[in-house]
Amino acid sequence: MKRRTILSMEQALSLPYATLRFAQLGWRVIRIESTPSGAGLPGDPNRYIGARVADDDRRSYFIAPNVGKEAIALNLKDARGQEVLKRLIRTLDVDVFCCNTVPSRYQTLGIDYATLAAVKPDLIWAGISAMGPQVPDAPGYDPVIQAMAGYMEVTGDPNGPPMLAGIPVIDLKAGDEVYANVMLALLDRNETGHGRRIDVSMLQAAASWLITVLPLIDFGCEPNEITRAGNEHRKFIPTNVYPAADGFIFLAIGSDLQWRRLTAIPKFADVANEVRATNEGRHRERAAIHREMAAVTSQHRTDDILADLRAATIPATRIFDIRQVRELPQVHEKLTRTVMPDARVVHMPPMAVDVEDAHSQLFFAPGYGADTRQVLAEAGYQRPEIDALAAAGVVK
Repeated sequence: MKRRTILSMEQALSLPYATLRFAQLGWRVIRIESTPSGAGLPGDPNRYIGARVADDDRRSYFIAPNVGKEAIALNLKDARGQEVLKRLIRTLDVDVFCCNTVPSRYQTLGIDYATLAAVKPDLIWAGISAMGPQVPDAPGYDPVIQAMAGYMEVTGDPNGPPMLAGIPVIDLKAGDEVYANVMLALLDRNETGHGRRIDVSMLQAAASWLITVLPLIDFGCEPNEITRAGNEHRKFIPTNVYPAADGFIFLAIGSDLQWRRLTAIPKFADVANEVRATNEGRHRERAAIHREMAAVTSQHRTDDILADLRAATIPATRIFDIRQVRELPQVHEKLTRTVMPDARVVHMPPMAVDVEDAHSQLFFAPGYGADTRQVLAEAGYQRPEIDALAAAGVVK
C-alpha cells in the first residue's frame, strides 16, 4: 500500500480519531494547531484534559488518538500562514487535507476546498462539522448531537431520564466516515485523477444509524418501539441483563429455535408455554418472561448459567469491565502500543480491522508545535526564514 500524506487541522476527538486510522496504516499524518493567542492555552484543548502523563500539553485524554503523528503550529489567520499552508501542500505532495472547525471559518482561514484545490487539483478535502456547511456556525459536540439525533431518547431506563451513550459514539462515527470516504475518494482519484470535497455532518452521520427505529414511524409503530428500553431488545425476547447469584449475565435470544434450546435447559423449562413458542407471542408476555428469567438466573452462579447456555449455543456473556476487556485474549493480542518518553509502554485499543503491514506500535503523541521547524525545513524554508516566521507569530 502506498504511503500517503495527510495534513489535518484537527482538535478534540472526531477528526484525530479519523487520522489515527491513517497513522495505523503507516501513512504520514501532520496535525496543524493554532499559534498562541490571548490568555488561553495554545493548540488543541484536548491536550490539557486528563492526568499529566508526559508533560503539561500531553495529558491522558489526548494521547491515544494522536500517536503516530507530527505536530506543527501555524497561524492561519495571517496571510503569511496561509501561504505556508499552500507551500506545504505543494512541496510535501499532500494527498488529503482535513479539518474540523466550523464551516463559517473555512474561507477566513484559507482552508476552503476551492482555495486548496487551486494549489493541488487532485487534493482530497474532508471536513467534519456539526450539521454540514448548510449550518456553518454550529459547533459539533458529541453529547449535543447525541441529544439532537435521538440517541439519548433511546438510551437508558424506560422509567428514567434520557441518557448519553458510555462512549462518544458520534465523534467516532464521524471519524469513521472521514476514513471511509477518503478511501473512496482515493480509489476514484486513481481512476479519474480528480480530487474531491467530503463534508461529514455529525448529525447526518448519527441519523444514518437510526435504522432500527426511524423507519418504524411510517409503519404505525407504538411509542414504546422508538424510545428507551433499558437493557432489553425492543424486538427479540428475551434479550436482557439478568441477575445471577454472583453478578450479572447478558443473554440474547434471536430466534424461535434459540428459545426452544433455552427452554430445553432444565432450569429454564418452566419459563416456556405455548404462547411463548414464537417471538410474537413472547412480545405479548415480555414483562412476565423477564421476571421469570430473573427468578431463575438469580438462583445460580454466573459460571453455571453460562456453561449451560454455551452448550445450547445461545449467545450470552458475563458483563466485563474495561480492565477485563483489555485482558480478553481476542483483544489483548491485537492491542496497539506506544512508548512514553520515560520508556513506559502504553496499551491502546486494537485497530478496527486487521490490515497487512499496519503499524501496531506508533510513536508517542507529539508535543505542541514539536515538528514545526522540521516540517517547514522539509518544505524548503531556510532557518532564517523560519526564525522570521516564528518571530512574527506565524508559526510556533
